[in-house]
Amino acid sequence: MAEQKYDNTNTFTLFKNDQGDNPKKPNYTGILNSEGVEFRLAGWIREGKNGKFISGTIQLKDGDIKPKKQEVDEDVPF
Repeated sequence: MAEQKYDNTNTFTLFKNDQGDNPKKPNYTGILNSEGVEFRLAGWIREGKNGKFISGTIQLKDGDIKPKKQEVDEDVPF
């Protein structure tokens, strides 16, 4: 039986993170794929006036702070 390949484009996963003895570590971590670019996700459970929520950070998976610039086609009329 052939293995089916799953398209992960425009999806994300979050997993419960083992914080150990460091409460500053995120409660959840995961990966986000947006248009083929992968990002790392980190989320912390917080308490607000309307109850619990998750706040978080996102960064490029390869560690860059900014996405790489795409080449511009000079023949495009706009």
